[in-house]
Amino acid sequence: MYCLKETNRFVDCEVMPFLEFVAGSISGAVGIALGHPLDTVKVRLQAKSVYKGMFDCVAKTYLNEGLRGFFKGMSFPVLTTGLANSIVFGSYSNALHYISQSDCNIRSPCKQASSVQVFTAGCISGVVQVLVCAPIDLVKVRLQGQTAAERYRGPIHCVAVILQEKGLKGLYKGGVAMALRDVPCYGLYFLPYEVIRKTLTETGEEPGTFAILMAGGVAGVVTWACATPMDVIKARLQMSGAGGRHYSGVLHCIRVSLKDEGVRVFFKGLLLNSVRAFPVNAVTFLTYESLLKIFRSPSK
Repeated sequence: MYCLKETNRFVDCEVMPFLEFVAGSISGAVGIALGHPLDTVKVRLQAKSVYKGMFDCVAKTYLNEGLRGFFKGMSFPVLTTGLANSIVFGSYSNALHYISQSDCNIRSPCKQASSVQVFTAGCISGVVQVLVCAPIDLVKVRLQGQTAAERYRGPIHCVAVILQEKGLKGLYKGGVAMALRDVPCYGLYFLPYEVIRKTLTETGEEPGTFAILMAGGVAGVVTWACATPMDVIKARLQMSGAGGRHYSGVLHCIRVSLKDEGVRVFFKGLLLNSVRAFPVNAVTFLTYESLLKIFRSPSK
């Protein structure tokens, strides 16, 4: 069980929404900068079948494009990460507040939030995140998937080409797969974080650096372990018609991928996701928590 006022750090009643946005923007940018090179390798492994494995993909990317190749598509998510992070954390905390009917004020004690409520609130944040951030993710994946042929000159040009060819609907290509990935997985993202941080924190004490790092890192690994199969389908659908094989939908992509490459296709990038997830999410949560603590300290 979790007391929202004591353990939910995402939206404290004493912290202004603007400061939350700032904290989310910075923490998200730090996480993206740290994990983007491995994310590029993961996207290429999942979307294309020309690589023998992780090291072959790293070697070919470096030989053909240099270090710059690992950072393709990074500018767009970094510039928009404030929006994405504030949506995820904000919708989660507000959903948890609504579901548990907690009243954060001095006169009323905090109501307890159960594991089911935490998971449900996380799923709701996943829904909101997909609706707003699916176009951002599509542009990122298409820019990362470019190798020798430069179909898109940058994020703005990529958006323009998609709108011209497919209209507004085209920006949500792979959105169903993204929803199937993110809705349950954001529930799994916040639940282990809350559980582990609480377990590693003494009663009545503020969570320390180690507790936050471990909770954030494990939460990231657990989430990506569950998300990888649908992440493969999402990446392939997003690259469909842009240098990748054409798929008519989620089920068609699953059938074709399974037939051509076997069950192991759904676990492409799992090792990379796990290796990347721990440090990226540990640093993201620590940065976010630390910034909120700094923002709150003057008023104490």
